[in-house]
Amino acid sequence: MRRFALGARIRDLFGAPNHGAPKHSFFDELEDILIEGDIGPTTAAHIVEAARAGIRGGGGKDRDRFFELLRSELGQALRAESLHLLDNTVNLHLVLGVNGVGKTTTIAKLAEYYRRKQGKRVLLAAADTFRAAAIDQLAVWGNRLDVPVIRQAAGADPGAVVFDAISSAQANRIDLVIVDTAGRMHTKAHLVKELGKIDKIAGSRIPQSAYKKILVIDATTGQNALRQAEVFHGAVGVDSLILAKYDSTAKGGIVVAICKALEIPFSFVGVGEKLEDLEPFDTELYLNRLLEAR
Repeated sequence: MRRFALGARIRDLFGAPNHGAPKHSFFDELEDILIEGDIGPTTAAHIVEAARAGIRGGGGKDRDRFFELLRSELGQALRAESLHLLDNTVNLHLVLGVNGVGKTTTIAKLAEYYRRKQGKRVLLAAADTFRAAAIDQLAVWGNRLDVPVIRQAAGADPGAVVFDAISSAQANRIDLVIVDTAGRMHTKAHLVKELGKIDKIAGSRIPQSAYKKILVIDATTGQNALRQAEVFHGAVGVDSLILAKYDSTAKGGIVVAICKALEIPFSFVGVGEKLEDLEPFDTELYLNRLLEAR
């Protein structure tokens, strides 16, 4: 598994340990590396300025201490939140994301996580009714996981699917409903209208504290993921994010950029193709991966 190796590039740039304070050109190159790692221009500039200040204050005159400073600055930007389910009520996760980010597979991983690791009863809702393939794909996952799937024919009203799913969950003592949604982003206005109806139905029938709108982003798409987060957050308000496909050549810095720009926490990270390859987001582990030497 080979990533962008942000830590390795910065170590190479810095040179051997304990060689003294870095020169001015170091900071320009550092900023370029951070931007290339999807940290984002604004966040990268902030980190570089903090690094300059830290070194002026005697906090980063060797490589190891500099990495401590860098880790601290990145860590301050990160936000993480566990998605605990409430007892004695139906919880609902409305899963958002554009087509191709791995949304349906992530839904299956979520179902596996709550079903096997927490012993919860899970139901899936196929509210991406614009694509027959999406409905069929979710049904296949439901069969594989032995989890019920509420579905209607392609072209049906997504809101009706969500309504039926909640009704079924309430009647059958289901702990969690996970809803798949359409990932089309033709226009922001269309997205707001499409998701707004689903959001209204879910919000009227599920306690606010048990209802979460979760956006799946693809770690390989870089700054496009930030734009997606901005659009979905503006449309319905995103409560939490999942970083998918962090097992490939993903740079991963986009997590810092999104947390810094939108102050939305991450809850899970996908680190492989297997059903069990979904981990609760851990800031320390994320920083270790981001700044690893390889």
